Amino acid sequence: MSVSQDPRYPIGEFVPPETITPEDRHNAILTLAEMPELLREAVRNFNAEQIDTPYRDGGWTVRQVVHHVADSHMTAFHRLRRALTEDWPEVPGYDESAFAELPDLAAPLEWSLELIESLHARWVMVLQALREDQWHRGFRHSERGPTALDLATLNYAWHSRHHVAHITRLRSRKGW
Repeated sequence: MSVSQDPRYPIGEFVPPETITPEDRHNAILTLAEMPELLREAVRNFNAEQIDTPYRDGGWTVRQVVHHVADSHMTAFHRLRRALTEDWPEVPGYDESAFAELPDLAAPLEWSLELIESLHARWVMVLQALREDQWHRGFRHSERGPTALDLATLNYAWHSRHHVAHITRLRSRKGW
């Protein structure tokens, strides 16, 4: 894992490997399995002011980051399920920034943390059961084009580490 000085990308931008190996997939599944507890630990004992602190100037608050992870990973799990049951379905993108401003932004972090725990348990369960040929199924993203499930899995493992790092870097910088 690389470390970036750019606060938008604390672990660097996602760079897919030229070839995705079974070990890459295994490590990505492990990351998805561990992420809910890492996220919970990253926000442990935060007070209301800390939860509503942006992780960087001009960035989302911790609250928005946690709710974004829930939104994004629900979408990813749905795309996975569609890719396993349909032949390269078209999946829409969505306006993440607009989602981060919806009224449920005020929801307690716990709601999203619990959702992420359950969602990741199911997601990992499905991924661990995939046959080799299923890893090469995928979907057509309306903005990014075709994406195979192995690449999507590595991308969401990165996404998990990326957002946990936003919070842990903030915590470290502020001495929380």
